[in-house]
Amino acid sequence: MNHALRLLAALLLAPLAALHAADTPAKKSNVLFIAVDDLRPQMGCYGDPDAITPHMDKLAGRGTVFERAYCQQAVCNPSRASLMTGLRPDTLRVWDLKTHFRKNQPEVVTLPQHFKNHGYHTECIGKIYHDPRSFRDPASWSIEEKLAFTDEVGGKYVLEENLKAYDPAKGRQKAAATECADVPDNAYIDGQVADAAVESLRDLAARQQPFFLAVGFRRPHLPFSAPQKYWDMQKPERIGRVPNPLPPVDVPQIALHNWQELRGYSDIPALGPLTPEQVVHLRHGYYAAMSYTDAQIGRVLAELDRAGLRESTVICLWGDHGWHLGEHGLWGKTTNFELDTHSPLIIAVPGQAAAGSRSQSLAEFVDVYPTLVELCNLPPPARLEGTSLVPVLRDPLQTVKTAAFSQFPRAMDGKQLMGYSVRTDRYRLTRWVHQDDLSKVYAVELYDYQTDPQENINIANHPANAGLLARLTAQFDAGRRGAAKKGNP
Repeated sequence: MNHALRLLAALLLAPLAALHAADTPAKKSNVLFIAVDDLRPQMGCYGDPDAITPHMDKLAGRGTVFERAYCQQAVCNPSRASLMTGLRPDTLRVWDLKTHFRKNQPEVVTLPQHFKNHGYHTECIGKIYHDPRSFRDPASWSIEEKLAFTDEVGGKYVLEENLKAYDPAKGRQKAAATECADVPDNAYIDGQVADAAVESLRDLAARQQPFFLAVGFRRPHLPFSAPQKYWDMQKPERIGRVPNPLPPVDVPQIALHNWQELRGYSDIPALGPLTPEQVVHLRHGYYAAMSYTDAQIGRVLAELDRAGLRESTVICLWGDHGWHLGEHGLWGKTTNFELDTHSPLIIAVPGQAAAGSRSQSLAEFVDVYPTLVELCNLPPPARLEGTSLVPVLRDPLQTVKTAAFSQFPRAMDGKQLMGYSVRTDRYRLTRWVHQDDLSKVYAVELYDYQTDPQENINIANHPANAGLLARLTAQFDAGRRGAAKKGNP
């Protein structure tokens, strides 16, 4: 009897002990892993009073909002590959949209694969890895991915890219950058992803096996397509103005781009500025798409609760990188600026003492892998380049590192360059160097967020900052050697 009582107490207290780190072998924590494409930290829980995101805001109330989380490279494939492997882009040698992470690291054990190897049922619904069919990764999943590729959705996906521009003989063609249609939520792909996730949770609730369920939503990625009701929720007069539309003073040209992604749509000029009406409409579309995806996330979270899984499931929600909505004269991602590298990250753990907390601790996407492994009491893999954020989940005032690192490649003047960026508590230093010789510096940027929170003045060339620049460069070099943890320079 005493043994039985002790076992029952252990099972009841496991979710509370060390944030699920003490789960018994008989009852491991589940993981609901939610990815959102091109979601910048613009939700209500990140302080935007005009964002209509009640479901993500409610999730934030259950867990910890990481207010300063950063992706490793602000474009889909490298960012996702880095997060899912716990390795940085340079280690993976993945810097573009074409290279599968297994090309250069064939034996790498991905985050879901590690859970699968330790007895979990792992499942992918929607976009988790990069989209093309060649980016499948069967080793990660217990069953084949569902709705991971748009061309598997049948005729319904056509609406998402605008029916009028679809030519079956040519396949998918970019059409308008936005779409507002009076259709049900599952006329678009994210509604179908939510449908499938709800159905999967019903099945998983009946299993005796712990699960890692990855659910990937495409909006608010372009095109900004959402049912009309989500457009009607917004107030364009409030969200249509760009707060800082000019490039930073003294910014090197290499730091900018011509927003090629957006210009690929049929209603966007190939060159030159947008009209004021286009600016308002695009920003309206982004907010509408964000609200649409929020509603789908709400459906998945509601099913988790209905199925009685909330108290046994760790929830991790992340956006793969940020996005410019006209700020600095930019549209899209693919820079080292704050608005592109800064990404949302919310982690909620049952029984979390600091539920509803916000943390200013610097965090990186390579930290997600070791964090979830520790939360679920799994043995850590032999090779990870991130740091567990569990201390921050226990105490949001804790810090685990002094800097976050991002990068982005560029071709300029016939040279292949890489911009390496280090974000500290106060500053961002970006050094554009030659990829064949990292000692050759092409350009430097330095921003002080205490005096310039919108990153509008590059102060790297100010003589008075020579000492600061030297100190940050040393920190930059230390970080490139993997020494960015707390306590290191």
